Amino acid sequence: MWERPERGARGPAPERSRGQITRAAVRLADAAGLASVSVRQVAKELGTGPASLYRYVAGRDDLVDLMVDAATGEIDLTVALTGEPVTDLVALATRTREVHLRHPWLLEVTPEAMRVGPRGLDYLEFALGALAPVRMTGPAKLEAVAVLNALVAMVSRATLQSVRSPTARQSAQAAYLATAAGKGAHPLLAQALTDSPEARPAAHPAADPAQDAQDLFERVVRRVLAGLLAPAPESPRSHRD
Repeated sequence: MWERPERGARGPAPERSRGQITRAAVRLADAAGLASVSVRQVAKELGTGPASLYRYVAGRDDLVDLMVDAATGEIDLTVALTGEPVTDLVALATRTREVHLRHPWLLEVTPEAMRVGPRGLDYLEFALGALAPVRMTGPAKLEAVAVLNALVAMVSRATLQSVRSPTARQSAQAAYLATAAGKGAHPLLAQALTDSPEARPAAHPAADPAQDAQDLFERVVRRVLAGLLAPAPESPRSHRD
């Protein structure tokens, strides 16, 4: 889609733009989720007929591509790099997480390796710039960025679920876990749960849950990146050689 003209050459003078169509689709998704987005619904949002939009997009897949790229464009890439890859990527992950929390429908988009538009390319270029000091192959760097993005999506999904009121099923599951761990058959699990921040009283009565979640997110991302970017150990054969 990105190499096709903004609209088809035939037909009357343009009444819309891809930008207008994208903004309408994002409004729908922000309000009611990704399932609410279709060419017909976007046309209704814009006060026009579906046929008129097919001069700009081929179908729903194009709409989703436009939406994902527009959301990616909200990630601030003007931040100067420090030259410390882990620090720079943790900061990038934090800004990416903020966009996911602002647009939860992003987590409903089916992952596709090649779903990259112009702003997605800018994002990849920035991430690879952060990785420039690391001695890794290009494919390995792209894999590291993919793992980072998957981690951001996973933690963002968990964050969104945590702020929703628990269902009866979720409450029952939590009660079962606590009861089972306390019976003594799983001492390591019981210890891990006891050591978790949720099991300890807040260090300060005015503790901010959102800040706690952000601190946890940064710690997890930093640990994962430290492992991903660590030099690979030499194989026994290389020592013999």
